[in-house]
Amino acid sequence: MIQRLRAVHAWSQTHQGRKVVRFTSVSVVSTIVSFTAISVIYGFHLLTGVIESTVAGNLIATVPSYYLNRTWTWGKRGRSHFRKEIVPFWTMSFLGIAVSMLGATWAKEQVKEHTWPHLVNTGLVSTTNLVSFGLFWILKMMVFNRIFHVADHEVPTEPVTEDVRG
Repeated sequence: MIQRLRAVHAWSQTHQGRKVVRFTSVSVVSTIVSFTAISVIYGFHLLTGVIESTVAGNLIATVPSYYLNRTWTWGKRGRSHFRKEIVPFWTMSFLGIAVSMLGATWAKEQVKEHTWPHLVNTGLVSTTNLVSFGLFWILKMMVFNRIFHVADHEVPTEPVTEDVRG
């Protein structure tokens, strides 16, 4: 077990490992942002519809997700390329929102069908979005890795000892 943990730690110090760890960290941040936004928007009746609240919460979370992934995960600097970065990112984000809307549609039916307190309904709507996001996460990692691809000659093969980018 200790040997396996050491191997995972060593892998996490490689270029690819650091990228996966950073992508996962950004996903955690965006999940917290969307979960919180949906809970506040739906919970405080800022928007009364389940689907509208889910879409709004996910759109809010997508903005910091783009910037964190672009700069921290993939190390891109400067102006974003519209066709190669922005369009694919937002396309994948809208696909993710579509998946979460499927979950929101199910949650909406549950809310209509049962007479649970609004707090329970809010938890159901937020948690359903969380599950939907989890189902879509691995596909996003694979696609975003291609969008923000760093040329092979720029990828170090040995463990990174110091983060020169900050």
